[in-house]
Amino acid sequence: MDRRRLLKFGLALAAGAPLALSGTGRALASVAGSAGQAFSTRWLREHARALAAQPYRAPQNPLPPSLQSLDWDQYQAIRYRPDQALWRHRNSAFQLQFFHLGLYFQEPVHFFEVVDGLAHELPYQSESFDYGDNNNLRELPDSLGYAGFRVHFHQDFSRDIAAFLGASYFRAVGESRQYGLSARGLAINTGLPQPEEFPRFTTFWLERPGAGDLSLTVHALLDSPSVTGAYRFVIHPGANLTMDVEATLYPRKELTRFGLAPLTSMYQTGENDRRMANDWRPEIHDSDGLAIWTGNGERIWRPLTNPQQLTVSHFVDYQPRGFGLLQRDRDFSNYQDDGVFYEQRPSLWVTPQGNWGEGAVMLVEIPTLDETFDNIVAFWNPKESWRPGEAYPIGYRLTWGETMPDQNPELGAVVATRTGVGGVIGQPRTYFSRRFAVDFAGGSLSMMDRHAGVEAVVSASRGKVELVSARPLHAINGFRAMFDLIPDDDTSPIDLRLYLRIGPQALTETWLYQYTPPPPEARSF
Repeated sequence: MDRRRLLKFGLALAAGAPLALSGTGRALASVAGSAGQAFSTRWLREHARALAAQPYRAPQNPLPPSLQSLDWDQYQAIRYRPDQALWRHRNSAFQLQFFHLGLYFQEPVHFFEVVDGLAHELPYQSESFDYGDNNNLRELPDSLGYAGFRVHFHQDFSRDIAAFLGASYFRAVGESRQYGLSARGLAINTGLPQPEEFPRFTTFWLERPGAGDLSLTVHALLDSPSVTGAYRFVIHPGANLTMDVEATLYPRKELTRFGLAPLTSMYQTGENDRRMANDWRPEIHDSDGLAIWTGNGERIWRPLTNPQQLTVSHFVDYQPRGFGLLQRDRDFSNYQDDGVFYEQRPSLWVTPQGNWGEGAVMLVEIPTLDETFDNIVAFWNPKESWRPGEAYPIGYRLTWGETMPDQNPELGAVVATRTGVGGVIGQPRTYFSRRFAVDFAGGSLSMMDRHAGVEAVVSASRGKVELVSARPLHAINGFRAMFDLIPDDDTSPIDLRLYLRIGPQALTETWLYQYTPPPPEARSF
């Protein structure tokens, strides 16, 4: 894991409420002796239900001082030995390696291997690690536990394809084999003035794959002061890696602002938001937009921003068909970063399964000074609160990769958003306006010329829209729509909406944007 990615995990954890281990891992370890303990999805659900009926137990097992005091270089020197990988000698398509505790990862996670319906503890083993020059770490207790794990696949055992590390964070790669944004098991109080709560995966059960199995099943117990949960992940490697997620959640407290299938990413600067464009690289982001496929079939694209103050957007819906944080810009020249390769970062798409009912896709954008902070969060927030004493099942599929499923090839997609000063070039400006230029490509746009009657349909929640145009852009085999916005004196955000049509037929997805005008005294023209 590169330094920037590890730092982002650690900072995310440090920003929230204290993360805790309920003691569940140790209790289970004492029960599942060498003979193993019977395990099933039903058992895990009942265990999570029983745990939710008890008061939350904060951890009482601090790490040894030698681990608590590790600096960055010392932690990076600790390497899991590939020859110790789980299932290495079992003719399996999968191998697992474990992350060591230390630095930002202070809370132990416990592991069990499930074989023929029996769970066997996988205790920490110091001999499985190369500690480099950390000679004081060679005598650690077997009860220590691990920080997380990563998954390797037989196409290339030297590189991992998925990893679970830190609270309920996990991530995966697609065809490019580059990590980028992350997912979480659950989000609580995200974007509120009060501290965010970060539930943790405290224990994992890893089903041993059989010879020839090309999918991996992982179970996890989630715990926090507000909720417990039983999770099941079925991981399918491929050019697009997919994870089928089934979870049952049991609130300890009433949950109101909580997020299902939360996605976490980073956006510092891009073509539509130059506020923090103080770096030699043109663009810096893991994702450039939020895509939504609504329950009524509309396709929405919302470019991401790095706002001056925390911004929360609600996209109310019923039975959403999908949403995701995508990296559409795949051109290296737009990033110029040959170290972390932002153009290769995976997109992540959520496909709901079952009844998701009423609610909203929520987008939280947090100001950030640099790329070490994950400042973008998207999730589904059900309309109805979840109450203690009830069980709430949820299911969805996560798709990681460069080409997302469930996209409509008949509709043009937004490929770029740019903003700047408004007005007509060569003519003196007598009032303040803001220009928006939105490029669309794909669908049937390449078949249209300037005489086809393509028009841009623009609306704004406030202010006046003028100079609307839509014309072919041959460089992308698409169209560029442009318009100017003249804001009123209010400085609150203005919601903008745009799509292309020909007659009654929509040719593109719907572009949404939130523009915050400067104060009247700061509006120069």
